Amino acid sequence: MANPKLEKIGIFVDVQNIYYTCRQAYEANFDYNKFWAEATRARVVICANAYATDRGDEKQMQFQNILRGIGFTVKLKPMLKRLDGTAKADWDVGIALDVFEEAQRCDTIVLVSGDGDFDILLERIKQRFNTRSEVYGVAQLTSNQLISAADKFFPIDDRLLLLRGQ
Repeated sequence: MANPKLEKIGIFVDVQNIYYTCRQAYEANFDYNKFWAEATRARVVICANAYATDRGDEKQMQFQNILRGIGFTVKLKPMLKRLDGTAKADWDVGIALDVFEEAQRCDTIVLVSGDGDFDILLERIKQRFNTRSEVYGVAQLTSNQLISAADKFFPIDDRLLLLRGQ
């Protein structure tokens, strides 16, 4: 039985956003194990979702299994090929719906993304459910509106990155 005094959290990770912003800013990968240890310390995890694209390649499936092993539910969306040859797989609406549905069960929502489209969502869950929010993102690539909307912002830096060779 979970300790009722512990803070209840929901974790929502925009995997593509974090992958590309960490690569762009640091040429490194996000360390999901270090993040999990930091974000969940002395807290009860109500839900933890990682939103990713499904390209069906072996390396990506191994990564998704690592996420599952850490404790995430991995939600996959296929890459959509456009007529012009470009590809897109956007999870913003899915993340927003899941956050809104889970917010009333949680004391705090932990959003791992730098996408400014989520600022309205964080403001709404605070107004509607009095749910706090924390955002983890690469500081220089995270929307100022998202940072302002969050109760706490945690910059992704060396402490949450995989060092070369790891």
